Amino acid sequence: MGTTRLTVGQALVRFLSAQYVERDGERHRFIAGVWGIFGHGNVGGFGQALEELGDSCALPYYKPQNEQAQVHASIAYAKHHNRLRTFACTTSIGPGATNMVTGAATASINRIPVLLLPSDYFAARTVDPVLQQVEHPVERDVSASDAFRPVSRFFDRISRPEQLLGSLPEAFRVLTDPADTGAVTISLPEDVQAEVYDWPEEFFAERTWKVRRPRPDADALAEVVDALVAAKRPLIVAGGGAIYSGAEAELAAFAEEFGVPVSESQAGKGVLPWNHPMMAGPVGANGGLAANRLARDADVVIALGTRLGDFVTSSRTVFQNPEATLVGVNIGSFDAHKLRALPVVADAWAALQDLAAALRERGWGGTSTEFRDEVGALQTEWQERVEFHRTTSQGNELAQPHLIGIVNDELGGHGSVVCAAGSLPGDLLKLWRPEDSKAYHVEYGNSCMGYEIAAGLGVAMAEPGRRVAVAVGDGSYLMMNSEIVTSVAEGVPFVVVVFDNHGFQCIKDLASACGVPPVGNELRAREEGTNRLTGDYLRVDFAAHAAAMGAHGVRAETEADVRAALRQAFAADRTTVIHVPVSATERAPSYEGWWAVPPAEVSTQGDVNAARARFEESSQKMRGDLQ
Repeated sequence: MGTTRLTVGQALVRFLSAQYVERDGERHRFIAGVWGIFGHGNVGGFGQALEELGDSCALPYYKPQNEQAQVHASIAYAKHHNRLRTFACTTSIGPGATNMVTGAATASINRIPVLLLPSDYFAARTVDPVLQQVEHPVERDVSASDAFRPVSRFFDRISRPEQLLGSLPEAFRVLTDPADTGAVTISLPEDVQAEVYDWPEEFFAERTWKVRRPRPDADALAEVVDALVAAKRPLIVAGGGAIYSGAEAELAAFAEEFGVPVSESQAGKGVLPWNHPMMAGPVGANGGLAANRLARDADVVIALGTRLGDFVTSSRTVFQNPEATLVGVNIGSFDAHKLRALPVVADAWAALQDLAAALRERGWGGTSTEFRDEVGALQTEWQERVEFHRTTSQGNELAQPHLIGIVNDELGGHGSVVCAAGSLPGDLLKLWRPEDSKAYHVEYGNSCMGYEIAAGLGVAMAEPGRRVAVAVGDGSYLMMNSEIVTSVAEGVPFVVVVFDNHGFQCIKDLASACGVPPVGNELRAREEGTNRLTGDYLRVDFAAHAAAMGAHGVRAETEADVRAALRQAFAADRTTVIHVPVSATERAPSYEGWWAVPPAEVSTQGDVNAARARFEESSQKMRGDLQ
């Protein structure tokens, strides 16, 4: 074949537009478009290329208001598409690039693909130091983009055009691999972006990346069958991998046929409808009564597509049966081997099919009638408590759990709720009632404050006909809200409900549990007499703020007002922000969950010493054998 003379930026646009993915016979473009904020680092290189070739390559450009937000919008979009589609994100050098580092961490922790293209200083060093260049006195090749290395699943810095010939295919191998995926970063020096090269034509040919579905090893499968056949009280812990695999129907059929209850993590919530007869609800530190009691006594635990983070395992205290067998079913070997599990390195969809077939071949009829009745009784008791929290406020202001119930009622079980940080994820995990696997979108790997509104935009872009409600505290709203402007500019409406409880009440509770006085956790003015942030609450008009950005803004204080505002918002043609004051103290209680946050070992404060004693007592339940 011949060659085509293009700049690096132009070649990159051509290459991105030719990359496809295929799973189970369904094929489509992998890169849906490019987000970017331009500066001197990329405007003349990749920016010029997008302007010249973007339309002909069907690679649309989207302008965010913040570089971190563009990554979070891309993550949410990819998550909603089960990791089968994502965006590329471009920035200038320096602060534009480092603004994406937090987003890269969010993507890699959650195993979500996103392609990051930060700009870098002159590779030729003919201009040195360039504006916004970080200088190091003894390491001349260090730049701000090196900050991406620990939070990227793949990193490369391109110093010559021809290096892209090997780097880009490798980048897409990682992006499209369900075990390796996460943030992929290719740092592009600003002079290299504008350099020309004679590219081989085959570099721009359409390429289809087949998303693999590895099946379980026969020996590992046989061990799992042996464990289940002998089990009396098995439990499945379903994580995000079960959803990304598209294993919802297989999991429902498996649970029903064999009488194995299913619990859920934050990423796995919605894999079964909330009212499925074998859905035990959330497990772990923020878990519910039914799942945590089943986990406590389980003799076989199948961790299906979960990272087994500390919130899922209640800091390794939730599985208390010393004879329990933990089975790690995960497409990633790293995750499958956690906590000394019996590893089954396989796709969740394929693993459930093969495991069900093997159990039938062994003639296992599943769990006993008595155990299934116990699961049903626990479910009933748990749902009674959920209903109470969703419908009850004790004081004059709405309680956070009550407001969650109202929003869930009005959004419905097939709309998408989006959240990430604060006390809301814990209450949502307990109380939200999803009816499909895209109805619950909570980022709780990085639990990144500021993710919420950008992610709401990403979900709304991923499925335009779907209702989307962002549940966000006033603290996270203040941290990043600028993509409301982007939603107005793009004509992509969604609803934002601001749960205004005057600050970081989640951390105030955590400080109290550690015996620490609440300093800096609430949104208060500095008090002259104490020189501490103990003055009056600061009153922020979130509705007026949203209106100033072009959205609809409304304040609602009663249940009737909130319901009316939500109905109007879901019918509106632009984003609506509903500001709801909520109680600073009313949240859903813990249901036998625990989270290890160590108080100080030595203190002159009595409350701290008491908290340390409680911590050490609770720590005795930690499973030291699960390492």
